[in-house]
Amino acid sequence: MRPIIGITSDYNGGDRPEFGGKIPTCFLRDRYVHAIEATGGIPMILPPLEAPSKSARPILERIDGLLLTGSGPDIDPKAYGERQRFRFKVIDPKRFSLERELIRHALKRAMPILGICGGMQTLNVAAGGTLYQDIRKQMPKAMQHQRGGKPAHLISVKRGTLLSKVLKQDQLQVNSAHHQGVKQVAPGYVVNAEAPDGVIEGIEAIDYPFVLGVQWHPEFLNADDQSTTLFKAFLKIAARYRHQMKC
Repeated sequence: MRPIIGITSDYNGGDRPEFGGKIPTCFLRDRYVHAIEATGGIPMILPPLEAPSKSARPILERIDGLLLTGSGPDIDPKAYGERQRFRFKVIDPKRFSLERELIRHALKRAMPILGICGGMQTLNVAAGGTLYQDIRKQMPKAMQHQRGGKPAHLISVKRGTLLSKVLKQDQLQVNSAHHQGVKQVAPGYVVNAEAPDGVIEGIEAIDYPFVLGVQWHPEFLNADDQSTTLFKAFLKIAARYRHQMKC
């Protein structure tokens, strides 16, 4: 049976007219669903919930891998011990609370996790890392990283990392659609990719089969060989995880 992948969704509490207007709405961009389905998985959309501490474990019992998606709003800086220094919308607390609980319990199970863009940042913050709240203002020499879904710049992949073993190459052309980034890498994680300006483009957890975050959006490029390879590697480990849990 194909592995079931839980995909975290976004939430509009009625203050985002571009997503549901004044009606509270759970939503997810279809490209995440398509990327999982196209590479052999069964997507299961996970909405933000009111009681994440009670819901995380039952959810994880039903899935074989966790995909943490990006978002328009950003993580509340309080989550990594800072005050908000710049203007940006903050993720609904229900979403972040559920994702943090899912990550915590998924790690205990050694369940495969893939974090994309804001999902990578969530992985880092959930484990005790910090973020640049605004790359352009806090890293004045950084390139423009808000450039949409098309390929925008090269990244260097660090040899010996899980990401390098998956992609089998040292450089990769990626898109760039973010204004925040990882600042202090969380304990237990290492950097696996960087942009030419030093912005961290990937992290991964040490001593886990597959706990990996990428700052770009491979689901935008899922017809591309490297992006397909990344999703297929994630699903391969998820299928193995499913088999082990059933044995």
